[in-house]
Amino acid sequence: MAEEYDKLVRDEIPEIIEADGGRAQTHVAGEDEYADRLAAKLAEETAEYRETRDPRELADVLEVVHALRELSGLTAEELDEMRSEKAERRGRFDERIVLERAEE
Repeated sequence: MAEEYDKLVRDEIPEIIEADGGRAQTHVAGEDEYADRLAAKLAEETAEYRETRDPRELADVLEVVHALRELSGLTAEELDEMRSEKAERRGRFDERIVLERAEE
């Protein structure tokens, strides 16, 4: 029985499926499709973490973030610098502040 997925998967997944006796039908995404599928994968992995709170899901989120970083042409150091600069300007999440309402 075939299952439809139509989603970006880790590089070794087709080989794992075939090693288990299955058959994987795949294609290699072009740059635009890859960017779209990475964004969808980020949402998928984030949702999985929200549902399970399993720290292993954070590893999947981080893997997608690194792929997006590479696609954007950033080094890990450049991304971390961006993160640090934003944290310096706007803070982190250490104080657990929940904004309930703001008025102008």
